[in-house]
Amino acid sequence: MDISTEFQLDPGLLYMNHAAVSPWPTRTAEAVRRFADENRYLGARDYPRWMLVEQQLRERLQRLIHARSCDEIALLKSTSEGLSVIAHGLDWMPGDNVVIPKQEFPSNRIVWESLAAYGVQVHYVDLQGRDDPEAALLAAMDKRTRLMSVSSVQYDTGLRLDLSRLGRACENAEVLFCVDAIQSLGAIALNVREIRADFVVADGHKWMLGPEGLALFYCRRELLNKLKLHQYGWHMVEHPGDFDRPDWLPANSARRFECGSPNMLGIHALDASLSLIEDVGLETIESSILSNTLYLIDKLELMRDKYRLVTVPHPNRYAGIVSFKPLYEGVEDLHKRLQSQQVVCAVRGGALRLSPNFYTPRHQLDQVLGLL
Repeated sequence: MDISTEFQLDPGLLYMNHAAVSPWPTRTAEAVRRFADENRYLGARDYPRWMLVEQQLRERLQRLIHARSCDEIALLKSTSEGLSVIAHGLDWMPGDNVVIPKQEFPSNRIVWESLAAYGVQVHYVDLQGRDDPEAALLAAMDKRTRLMSVSSVQYDTGLRLDLSRLGRACENAEVLFCVDAIQSLGAIALNVREIRADFVVADGHKWMLGPEGLALFYCRRELLNKLKLHQYGWHMVEHPGDFDRPDWLPANSARRFECGSPNMLGIHALDASLSLIEDVGLETIESSILSNTLYLIDKLELMRDKYRLVTVPHPNRYAGIVSFKPLYEGVEDLHKRLQSQQVVCAVRGGALRLSPNFYTPRHQLDQVLGLL
């Protein structure tokens, strides 16, 4: 397929910021336009068809993460909401603790710190400069550890963790394993069963190429009834369309975490975006992303007289993020200089972060390197 028709960014733009917010594919923009026109002219006349799109999206997400069933998948507003559902749904005892990397994005830090009100402690593990970050995380667990929560890929350094190793160890220790997959889902293959994940959360607006405001929430089937509910409404019950029914029970699926009306606009958009990922093939996407990342890493290492690479260059340790620090100018100054040349990138953790995608042409990488 001609992928160039799906990404029609301004020709003067060098977009290296997919780890923040991804541009929409053409088919996604068209799906939103069609949905808007349908609302404009027909309202909700065809709502039953919208519900079919919603179910189709759940099926795409199930395939993307290799869940056993769509019943393990909920559509929530954000990664933060999903993590909050977990953190404040579990039963905690004073003295329990949670293990997280010290360098986590605030979404995967603040929510666990909020449990201090229940006497829950957070064990922070500094992954900076670790040759074996998994060993450090596992060493932080003790007999009172109830849960480990990690990002599949660290948002600032781009460090990619061995989720299978962590998941197996957590399973053996009877510790719950939670993965914030926002920096890998849609870019790197993920099998929730192989990594023994109990929970996986990820917004759709980064590597899944979708809109903000809609996120995947995966809860292992055996744990659905273990999370206390704090939100209630018509959509989370077992019979959501039977409005006159006086009795109700929470749905037997992960839909129990969706209290109100679904984000149908976001659903149509993310469904279209995931259809592109399926058409291209995740294996192809992953290979192209890793190739672009390695290309940047290799070129930056040749410029070590000007820049210090932050992203670990070893195989299986990087994904779609390349972070580095300038030696002779401030990182904010470098960021402004690149922005003035139409390079869209970010500063994270005191480093300049580049995050091209699978469709990013090599000549654009060379243009950015030339500016550096």
